[in-house]
Amino acid sequence: MGSFILLFGCLGLGVLLQRVKEFPKNSAQVLNQFIIYISMPALALYFIPEIELNSTVLLPVGVAWICFGAAALFFWSLGKAFGWSRKLVGCLILTGGLGNTSFVGLPVIEALFGPDSLETVILIDQPGTFVVLSTLGIAVAASFSRGTASAGVIARKIFLFPPFVAFLLALLLNVLHLHFPSELKEVFQRLGSTVSPLALVSVGLQLRPEWRSKHWGFLALGLTFQLILAPALILALYYGVFGLRGELLQISVLEAAMAPMITASIVAASHGLKPRLASMMVGFGIPLSFITLAFWYWVLNVVIS
Repeated sequence: MGSFILLFGCLGLGVLLQRVKEFPKNSAQVLNQFIIYISMPALALYFIPEIELNSTVLLPVGVAWICFGAAALFFWSLGKAFGWSRKLVGCLILTGGLGNTSFVGLPVIEALFGPDSLETVILIDQPGTFVVLSTLGIAVAASFSRGTASAGVIARKIFLFPPFVAFLLALLLNVLHLHFPSELKEVFQRLGSTVSPLALVSVGLQLRPEWRSKHWGFLALGLTFQLILAPALILALYYGVFGLRGELLQISVLEAAMAPMITASIVAASHGLKPRLASMMVGFGIPLSFITLAFWYWVLNVVIS
């Protein structure tokens, strides 16, 4: 319950701070940079060296990669058919293709399946969602923000993206079976724990609903893909094709149904990919996702079981 109070409290705090004149206008951008350069790398260094790498991780890790690939194909095809701008398409791919598998996902899955389920959540989030954002996500952001971008520019963006640098270091430590001392891990944990509250405050600072906004239709489309189509795809593949059953299937589908990823919204905004729409995807997606998650939980327990 505390996680949900923190979630909506920080989002509301960001909205309230819009009215504080003494608060700098670029506060959201400053918070975003802190998250990208400090908080996210700390998370990678804390979690990834401890993950046990074997063949059993492929299905949970694959959730984010499959959903992002489907989102890229879906929104790129619609963009070509209807002549949408590249910035709009890039924004929808990033915010509609990556779910909030950590801050929303962790407390929801733990509440439903108990603390032992968190190992699966970490696999979906870290080698899955986190790495997709750090590689394919940055490639999309670099390419769609410029109209065109060379392979060198995209590669430079990826390899200079601080969370990805931290991921490579953490993965190397994992392979070599090396671990940070407990004191340093505690530092990483505390720094990493700032991702969610700072990101939610940042989104709240940028959330300004405009009832005449041209973004409402795109918001509905993006959330329909993220909250309905993506989990339906994972359910069809994992249940119908791979024959997966039980708790792993349930967690995989529910994680695919999470609200849009906050950090993906930040990356989209920092690259000029429709920042207002990116914030709306998170600001409206999080509360709406609790309704759609209840629906998917019912489907998994009543229809599938």
